[in-house]
Parts: sequence; structure tokens; C-alpha cells
Amino acid sequence: QVQLVESGGGLVQAGGSLRLSCAASGRIFNNDWMGWFRQAPGKEREFVAVINWSGITYYADSVKGRFTISREYAKKTVYLQMDSLKAEDTAVYYCAADHYQGSNWNFAMPGEYAYWGQGTQVTVSS
Repeated sequence: QVQLVESGGGLVQAGGSLRLSCAASGRIFNNDWMGWFRQAPGKEREFVAVINWSGITYYADSVKGRFTISREYAKKTVYLQMDSLKAEDTAVYYCAADHYQGSNWNFAMPGEYAYWGQGTQVTVSS
């Protein structure tokens, strides 16, 4: 089993910054992929960013250049540094993880991940 616990959400003004953390425990390995998704009220859960075992990262176009995903292997922790926040970034942010599924694995699809955190609220006031 894998457990993921997010922290770091909160209320921030537009243009501000927040850093989210996701601490993993259980059968999570350094070669697993770890990512962030978000879900705004009335909308579907959407991909934000992911990082693989070698540190390669992918971002949604809506956050590219503003958000940075990173991981600390020794602590089994992944971070999401969010800068230049906008009101449209308001959502519940979820950490996700899974073992690499092969070249056909669509890492941007929520259904492709087996392990999820409980979510942390991020609210950006305009």
C-alpha cells in the first residue's frame, strides 16, 4: 500500500506564491512517477505536473513557466512550487503516484494513477 499526504495549501492573493508538499509512505519507490492534479468546483480533475524517476518533468500548458515540480528522493516527497498565482488556479490540489506503466501510459490522465492523497485547498483571491 501507498499513502500520500499533501500539505501547504491556503489562501493567497493573485500574483503570490505557495508551495505544496506531498509525503509518500509505504510501497513507493524512487522509480515511481509522482504528480499533481487539481479539481475546481464543478469541473473535472485535471493534470498539473508530473516528475519521473530521473527528474524529467511535464507540465500542463496552463501552469508552464509558473509552477515547478520537484522531488526529494530521501524523504519520498514531491513538491509543487506555485508562483504568479491566478484566480483560475483556485482548486483542490491532489498528489498522485504510480509505478511506470510503459510507453503507452498516459501520465496526464487521472484514471491512470492508483494512489492519491486526500487533497489540499488552494484559494487565490483576485
